[in-house]
Amino acid sequence: MTDLAAKVAEALERSVLPSVIARGAALRVVAVEDGVAMLEVAGSPGAVMPLTSRIEAQLRAAVPQITAVRITEPGAGPPGSAAGNLAERARRVLDAEINPVIAAHRGHAALAGAEQGWVRIRLEGGCQGCSLAEVTLRQGIEPLLRERLPDLVGLADVTDHEAGTQPFFSPEKR
Repeated sequence: MTDLAAKVAEALERSVLPSVIARGAALRVVAVEDGVAMLEVAGSPGAVMPLTSRIEAQLRAAVPQITAVRITEPGAGPPGSAAGNLAERARRVLDAEINPVIAAHRGHAALAGAEQGWVRIRLEGGCQGCSLAEVTLRQGIEPLLRERLPDLVGLADVTDHEAGTQPFFSPEKR
């Protein structure tokens, strides 16, 4: 294990691993390449997906060299053409159909990754920290992605909403 992978493993153990274990799953560091920490989930992958944004935010804060986190199932191996294909198709839908609409609220949806049928997006601009972000995801973005991408298993929001500085809607705005 490289020094960087060891730092990621230590940060993972210190910060989010207890929450992951409590949800019936386990995570281990598989590799760290080009700033991307690749983690393997055992147990219930569905239990980890809601924590993805928290895992990524905490690892990026603890290990500044980390720019992204990828979570895979055991034996998934390196990302293949199917994942790349899903990622490219998801990116086209985001760019052509979703981003022009949410740009009206100063928002943007960026593709953070696509693996095992899961598409991970990061909301930016007016969407980051917006009190209606979950509604936008579940009632706007996800249904459109499911319609356009039949092999989509699920959509995960990896946005650090607490870091949003100018959300379009916030509890303070009246």
